[in-house]
Amino acid sequence: MLAVARAALLRRPWVTLALFAVMAVMAVVQYAVPAVVEDLMRQPGALSDGQWWRAGTALLVQSSGITQIAINLSALLVVGAVTESVLGRWRTLAVFLVGGVLSHVVSLAGWSTRGGGDSVAVCALLGALAVTCLSSRNALGLPFKGVWYVPLVPAAGMLLCLLHNNHGAGLVTGCLLGLVLAPRRSTRAPRPVAA
Repeated sequence: MLAVARAALLRRPWVTLALFAVMAVMAVVQYAVPAVVEDLMRQPGALSDGQWWRAGTALLVQSSGITQIAINLSALLVVGAVTESVLGRWRTLAVFLVGGVLSHVVSLAGWSTRGGGDSVAVCALLGALAVTCLSSRNALGLPFKGVWYVPLVPAAGMLLCLLHNNHGAGLVTGCLLGLVLAPRRSTRAPRPVAA
């Protein structure tokens, strides 16, 4: 699996690298200007106060500090690169943004009203990647027995949702988006070459 991640990073996943750069810059900004975290993260009562925009801006700040920054940025780089190599640039961006924002909407609606981070969007990427691998068993170029754990991703998403954990919302949203956005592979037999 490490070889898959390394190969994906070598293909220059531009969307993933751009997202990584934005998150890295925001990490520096939040340490230089700590008030940015409070201004952008999820807050209790934000939806009823009309602060719907926090569902998007909460993706930009890591409210738990340096450990969250290190884990989320590393996960974004690896999961994003692999997802981009399978789904392509624009699908990867769509899954990241839609999955991340919807997860923060669910959070603001009551699951976890205070906080922020892009881990829910990374979970959406993981969910989309898992569903794509399940529907196209060779999506990663590995034998399916090499990715036996892939069916655990949708199951983990459902379990986390039952526990009202916003990462479950990301996984489930990503799985659903993966069903809709996964590239379709033709099942027709190739045409014979004319002699």
